[in-house]
Amino acid sequence: MKISLSLLPLTAGLALAGCFGQTAPSDANKGQSQQASAQANQPADCHSGISLQLLGSGGPISDDARASSGAVIWIGGKARLLIDAGGGTYLRYGESGARLEDLDFIGISHFHTDHVADLPAILKGAYFLGSTHDVKLVGPTGNANFPSMTTFFDREFGHGGGAFQYLSGLAKASDGLKLAVHPADADVKASVRTLIWQGDGVTVYAYGIPHGDVPALAFRIETPKGVIVLSADQNGSRKGFVDFARGADILMMPAAIDDDADAQSRFLHATPTVVGQLAAAVQPKMLVLDHFMGRALKDKDENVGIIRRFYHGPVFAGRDLSCFPLPR
Repeated sequence: MKISLSLLPLTAGLALAGCFGQTAPSDANKGQSQQASAQANQPADCHSGISLQLLGSGGPISDDARASSGAVIWIGGKARLLIDAGGGTYLRYGESGARLEDLDFIGISHFHTDHVADLPAILKGAYFLGSTHDVKLVGPTGNANFPSMTTFFDREFGHGGGAFQYLSGLAKASDGLKLAVHPADADVKASVRTLIWQGDGVTVYAYGIPHGDVPALAFRIETPKGVIVLSADQNGSRKGFVDFARGADILMMPAAIDDDADAQSRFLHATPTVVGQLAAAVQPKMLVLDHFMGRALKDKDENVGIIRRFYHGPVFAGRDLSCFPLPR
């Protein structure tokens, strides 16, 4: 389906690769950016090969008019992996064409609502599957203020006490639910990356990232076609992240704040300068920005320009349902 550029403001939910915000490339990067821009001006096909598709590109405040954080990895026409499920991703999941019966892995980066609020809504679809299916669900270990993934799952769906205990059958694909969800914790303090899932030539690793005092994970997805690294919110202070992300074909980083943000915001989030420095150290083939908030959208061009001072590869400001294929 071709989307008329004149309709893009009315079809933000369907905006694909041609809607990415880019600043003018430097001379050193001109050829590479022109090639990426030419590809971006064509509607990307997420349903063949291996692709990253953003479900939500916004943050925790409704002023961005976007769904909150979430993304799927398409492999051979199926959405096999889901990373985060913030508010609004339930709708975008359906709009993308993803099907719960194809899902093998769910990774939750941390337990802020804009990364996990729609998980129960998505999983409830297990009532309507044609056959029983298994899904691995991995999230961070907890602390005094946030649960671990296994504790969160029990508080949400536990038999006899969960907030949604009518979905307690998710633990064993019972009581009419045809999805068996297997939760597990990944240690955010581990000094090296943690292998959390493997299947059909795809390997997923997790690594703890500094999001203030919130236990949080980044995910590295290694596929036969290339590597995708997805960082949730982080302030960029853990040096090991560069080694974790190095070799990425696609690096996704949040763009929530400006360089002049207050100290508390910088404790939680990386500024554009820090994002640019991290990308320059990692050297991915492509940098995708997500997790925009209202203020960051107003200053988007300026913030992308700051990032480009450090990282000279293609930079894309993602929208809901934007699609980024790996090379075939």
